Amino acid sequence: MKSDHSSLNSITQILLDALQSGAKVDVDGLGSFIPDENGHIRFVDRSLPKVFIAYVHEDGEAAERVFSELANAGFDPWLDRRKLMPGQNWPRSVEDAINFSDFVIACFSNRSVSKKGGFQSEVRYALDCATRMPLDEVFLIPVRFDECRVPVRIQKEVQYVDLFPEWELGIRRITAIIGKEVHRRRREARP
Repeated sequence: MKSDHSSLNSITQILLDALQSGAKVDVDGLGSFIPDENGHIRFVDRSLPKVFIAYVHEDGEAAERVFSELANAGFDPWLDRRKLMPGQNWPRSVEDAINFSDFVIACFSNRSVSKKGGFQSEVRYALDCATRMPLDEVFLIPVRFDECRVPVRIQKEVQYVDLFPEWELGIRRITAIIGKEVHRRRREARP
């Protein structure tokens, strides 16, 4: 028990040191602690739609671009190379991120459709999560980076978006559907 208290004190001190140096501290899934010039700290709740991005390592540059576009559009994207910290349990962290996401973007390419590994697991897990949601709710958004085949299981159930040959048009389609779905969910959640 003593080591738990010591660990908590260490984490608290790291956060305080960062805030006192003027850095913003993001707590994934919760929000941000932001220091001001007067030494006060305010917490900004992060209620932006969370979007998990599944991709293969070889498509990292394009996935980073999707991440940036979504962040610029006012969403809270999750990309492993941006969000995972050293030492974190990668499979567990990815599952948690998918579970707490409002949307999952699965990035398909000629490199990803035939590759074995994490990407396939992430897409399968997202499909499993989607089975627990209302049938009309948008959760999985497949995108294509190039002229590749989308797995039959996904083609049968979900429309995909092409990010080629016009990247901007594809991004506008993605942000529009996310925005529309968020608006619909919020409207339905009102008493």
